[in-house]
Amino acid sequence: MGPLQGVRVIEIASLAPAPFGCMVLSDLGADVLRVDRSTSVGGDATIDPLSRGRRSIGLNLKDPAGVDVLLRLVESADVLVEGFRPGVAERLGFGPDTCLRRNPRLVYGRMTGWGQDGPMARMAGHDINYIAVAGALDPIGHAGERPVPPLNLVGDFGGGGMLLALGILAALYERSGSGQGQVVDAAMVDGASLLTSFIHGMRGQGLWQDERGTNLLDSGAPFYDTYETADGGYMSVGAIEPQFYAALLHGLGLDGEELPGQLDRERWPEVKARFTEVFKQRTRDEWTAIFDGTDACVAPVLGLGEAPAHPHNAARAGFVDVGGLTQPAPAPRFSRTTAETPDPPVRAGEHTDAALAEIGLSAAEIAALRESGAVA
Repeated sequence: MGPLQGVRVIEIASLAPAPFGCMVLSDLGADVLRVDRSTSVGGDATIDPLSRGRRSIGLNLKDPAGVDVLLRLVESADVLVEGFRPGVAERLGFGPDTCLRRNPRLVYGRMTGWGQDGPMARMAGHDINYIAVAGALDPIGHAGERPVPPLNLVGDFGGGGMLLALGILAALYERSGSGQGQVVDAAMVDGASLLTSFIHGMRGQGLWQDERGTNLLDSGAPFYDTYETADGGYMSVGAIEPQFYAALLHGLGLDGEELPGQLDRERWPEVKARFTEVFKQRTRDEWTAIFDGTDACVAPVLGLGEAPAHPHNAARAGFVDVGGLTQPAPAPRFSRTTAETPDPPVRAGEHTDAALAEIGLSAAEIAALRESGAVA
């Protein structure tokens, strides 16, 4: 099931961004075969959601025979995804030129931090470095304080794996007309930059100051921030539009109080102090009940363990149980080609023999490859 049913993806095992992109493809119905290192075969299955919904084959890609097996798999695949530094796949013998000669219709997805070229392309890095250079990290934080990393959501996942999945889908769509595959260069520094497009627009219009924590969306505005409650919880407030701001003041019991105008930036600290004082007077659950059903744009800040049980998430089945672990459900939703609940992660190399048989290898050939160490 799912709109990508029939799409065959080969994923060279890696960390975080590429597995997330392949998880998205798998969730939407693609048949994803993960190529695990032969040295990782034999252990227990992980519970990592990024590994759900896959099959797995164990290959030694430092062995020419293992690379030859990979290239035979490529011949019948629609997509290959790798997350090496630039030049590594070419050095191992399965770079895009080699793979596209074997299968001209192949979409070859490359997931890196810095991209395939540029002066930093071969340097190591992590999410925090990519979003720093992209300009996405500097604006995040409170006024007068250092930037705060937004977990690794902006670089690894939003600007990385999700961009990779989007690029692959775009290339598959283009292939339906041209009949030709191509290389998708998905770089986290590019994706993180792309995510800041709206902020660049506000800055260009003079609506955004470079000092963090002083703007509309970075905790500078009293009506777009979080507030502590009497029980140590927090409420999120996003009452930007005037009518929503009026509903916020009503819920707080402040609609009859003389307060500065909503957009009076000079007096935002004064209003924020008043909001802080009022929110501390009730518990998170009490405020949730007060604002429930209103247009004040106020919602409780839930922990990771609380989110699945929230009535809205529960009503939409936004979380599912996969192998005993509660985790986010596949998204988005489709009216006809509904995605199924993903299968749990499998042990590395669990489907080696079956995958090799699918490309025509005999039992004797598989045994010989296993004996040589090319497969596991």
